[in-house]
Amino acid sequence: MLADDMACNPRNPKPATVFSHKNMELNVYGDDVEVDYRSYEVTVENFLRVLTGRIPPSTPRSKRLLSDDRSNILIYMTGHGGNGFLKFQDSEEITNVELADAFEQMWQKRRYNELLFIIDTCQGASMYERFYSPNIMALASSQVGEDSLSHQPDLGIGVHLMDRYTFYVLEFLEEIHPASQTNMNDLFQVCPKSLCVSTPGHRTDLFQRDPQNVLITDFFGSVRKVEITTETISLDRDLAGFENEVCMASQRTPGCQLSEKVMASRLCHGTEATPACAKGLPKDELATEPLKYADQLPVAQIIHQKPKQKDWHPPGGFILGLWALIIMVFFKTYGIKHMKHIF
Repeated sequence: MLADDMACNPRNPKPATVFSHKNMELNVYGDDVEVDYRSYEVTVENFLRVLTGRIPPSTPRSKRLLSDDRSNILIYMTGHGGNGFLKFQDSEEITNVELADAFEQMWQKRRYNELLFIIDTCQGASMYERFYSPNIMALASSQVGEDSLSHQPDLGIGVHLMDRYTFYVLEFLEEIHPASQTNMNDLFQVCPKSLCVSTPGHRTDLFQRDPQNVLITDFFGSVRKVEITTETISLDRDLAGFENEVCMASQRTPGCQLSEKVMASRLCHGTEATPACAKGLPKDELATEPLKYADQLPVAQIIHQKPKQKDWHPPGGFILGLWALIIMVFFKTYGIKHMKHIF
């Protein structure tokens, strides 16, 4: 949900881009960003309907929250707010009571397993004071009576690019990889008062697990939990034939070979009579296929790096020869007593 389309705002000097740092190295509004609700679609009513599932049957899947009792949900909210409310579109507001009741409806309708709520606004801690549903962990950028300040001023557009709390949380999350063992206690320490100026807060009394045992990747990083079953699952042979044709067309690239191994391991798991097992692929080798995570770009370094200084290179031979000729002509014409004017 994006209330104001900043990428296409007339004041944006670089259309179709949104930067989180004044050096403009990282475009956070890239090709992989999908906005389901934009502009005047972002209302309190639509937000609560998405959470509770009370939406018209004609609503497309992209505008639904397709969750169940095994889903971990992250809700991040930012904007102008006050003691017990957050503004929507400068025309309406959502209160902490409405938000708490919506979460209770979600719990009663089995729409989440665990919920992480993060809010970056003035007096943000007031928004989670009324929560009463189980398995909710909440974080806020400021305590009641405190302002949440902005960060990274841009003189070109006359506004700040980011909020302080969000800036340092983003810096922290960019260092997280899918195999990270960083837990929620580390997230609580991300932005101390010396950096945020305000005092971030968190609430964990409704959460059943110890925050130290809750990994960041339970809510960030697209790490999905997989259930292992011993039952035999019959797959469509046409699908297996299609994958073989794709692999043959691609001249058996390493990625294709890995896809065949993974598929064969799934077919061989729990049965020995499938065609994939007859290929002669060792079962133990397939089951222990090492998982390697691609090297990710250290975005945090890009965000905080300073504009690169141009390296100084000595002038070429032509330039040096030209300066030598100028000095010789000047010295021959005016004498050594006027050499000081050169320097």
